[in-house]
Amino acid sequence: MRIASADMADIHQVLDDHHRYWGERDLRSLHLRALVQEFGSTCLVARTEDGIHGYVLGFVTPAGTGYVHLIATRDDARGTGLGRRLYAAFAEAALRHGARQLKAITSPGNTGSIAFHRRLGFDAETVEDYDGPGRTMVVFHRPLPFGTAQP
Repeated sequence: MRIASADMADIHQVLDDHHRYWGERDLRSLHLRALVQEFGSTCLVARTEDGIHGYVLGFVTPAGTGYVHLIATRDDARGTGLGRRLYAAFAEAALRHGARQLKAITSPGNTGSIAFHRRLGFDAETVEDYDGPGRTMVVFHRPLPFGTAQP
């Protein structure tokens, strides 16, 4: 498996196979093509001969935060450590662009994402109205370098 920068063909492939990454949840509107166009070096795909097994869409803010907008693994790649490898690759790319910390968000009901981020050493804080009135989100932070993850 090779992790490399994403291009527009990759984002189209991910959208074509959306159900393989997200199941019944329709998150296609969150796959902002502008992220790949403008932040291609921090938008990554994990690829083998049979396609894209996982991806991360992220960027580095001017304040030095590596923000992960989306991360997903294909249904047949879950439980293999690929999500952790994608985060590590993103962290390396973010460091090269001056990031000092990582950040991500999820909804309070996304218990899988919360557990995953905590295993990777992120602190989690529930923030009311984070995404507008009545839109509570769980906000994750962790310092860089990424180093070893929590057991």
